[in-house]
Amino acid sequence: MQFDVHTTQSRIRFVVGFFFVLTAASSFANSFAADQTRPNILFILCDDHRFDCLGVAGHPFLETPNLDAMASDGAMLRRAYVTTSLCSPSRASILTGQYAHNHRVVDNYHAVDPNLVFFPQHLQKAGYQTAFIGKWHMGGDIDDPQRGFDHWISFKGQGTYWPDGHGTSREVPQTTYDGFNINGKRVPQRGYITDELTDYSLQWLRDRDPNKPFFLYVSHKAVHADFVPADRHRGRYDNEPLPIQIPTAESMEDGDKPMWVRNQRNSRHGVDFGYNLKGFSPEVYYRRYCESLLAVDESVGRLRRFLEQQGLDQNTIVVYMGDNGFQFGDHGLIDKRTAYEASAKVPLLMVAPGQIPAGQPFDGLFGNIDIAPTLLEAANASPLSHINGQSVWKELCSADAKSLDDRTLLYEYYWERNYPHTPTLHAVIGGRFKYIRCHGLWDRDELYDLESDPGETRNLIHDPSYADRVESLNQQLWQHLKNSTGMEMPLLEDHGPRFPLRDATQSPPATFPDEYIVNE
Repeated sequence: MQFDVHTTQSRIRFVVGFFFVLTAASSFANSFAADQTRPNILFILCDDHRFDCLGVAGHPFLETPNLDAMASDGAMLRRAYVTTSLCSPSRASILTGQYAHNHRVVDNYHAVDPNLVFFPQHLQKAGYQTAFIGKWHMGGDIDDPQRGFDHWISFKGQGTYWPDGHGTSREVPQTTYDGFNINGKRVPQRGYITDELTDYSLQWLRDRDPNKPFFLYVSHKAVHADFVPADRHRGRYDNEPLPIQIPTAESMEDGDKPMWVRNQRNSRHGVDFGYNLKGFSPEVYYRRYCESLLAVDESVGRLRRFLEQQGLDQNTIVVYMGDNGFQFGDHGLIDKRTAYEASAKVPLLMVAPGQIPAGQPFDGLFGNIDIAPTLLEAANASPLSHINGQSVWKELCSADAKSLDDRTLLYEYYWERNYPHTPTLHAVIGGRFKYIRCHGLWDRDELYDLESDPGETRNLIHDPSYADRVESLNQQLWQHLKNSTGMEMPLLEDHGPRFPLRDATQSPPATFPDEYIVNE
């Protein structure tokens, strides 16, 4: 029998080619199947939303039906904290999974290091289409498209609630009226910011590639000060009382509050001279804040209804979070930056049908540094390196937080010349006892038992019966810093306006603590 070389080679080429076709087809099918099982992710961030401003959290008058529905449909994380209570540092921690001393965004004026990796970059590598819509607020007036996002809509600095500025009582630093940066093109703002960001988000969801999973990051300006509600909500809560007990200057002294806290009472971030306005009213300010939250709640409802109408809700993880809390007279203070519960604790809601059990509160400790690793694990994407957070995805899906029982978080805030009333602070947070250490001040530190004193009114730092507890928490604080390469503090040049003023007619300067005074 003759051996036909050409025929044999042709057959071999056919078999090999057919094998590669089958392999490629199988690989494509597996890849497609994997993409089909990858959940979509909708991450919604609200500015300055404190932990107790939700109907489901027991608020006496605030109506948040759409956020309450998220708690019913998924998990309400009741021990969620930010590791720095300030817009830009918290947002950088969310994106990088790092403490501020590592990502080094420690104020609202300096940009993120271009070498840092954001977790949406890893989602892109995993096949996700990604979009950022809303407030970026890292680097002052920077609103240029950022890495990790295929679609980009943002605005400079704080932007503005309304393009004509109506409804505001004061101009906050970094307010801008330049409209939106949409993928590098300047486009004017036309309406109320919360509604317009929601419209843009829905449009992107309609226009996205339906064959790829998506990650949509909706970053609201609301409810940042100066609080301006939508016109349809203004005045809704005009007759409601402030549900926060503002301590007197005397009770703050009796509670052994540090001098810096008592002095901050009469400052831009205190109830006596809030934002350096004569006659500042925490009650009025709080009502406007609650009214501004109503449009955010409506936005959440609009986005979730769209997912349901498009049949996307069962394979979409929806996360709602505050970037930090806000004080309205708590401890005699307003605004944020401190390690107190009203400042550092935030609402966090997660819905993932078929994965996170519905309607079960989750009491495991969760920090903003955990968002990135948790969502990357949920998406089956590669993890970030050099992070300080951890994934809590398995604990959420099993509704079992036992592995987090002994966990605590490091809190840090670095003094800003712009707002000199709040010192550099380090704290151990998340447990029954909170330890706060002020840096560089001739002042007392703080210890609170959150179980017996949830309002943090009685400082136990010099109570002899808690001396061992203070020593243990101090050691734990330094261990947190050592384990996270936090033994050096970021030092950045001064930027922005300064607000050192006090009101001569309000509370006087605090005196030194009695324990510092020696009587001959």
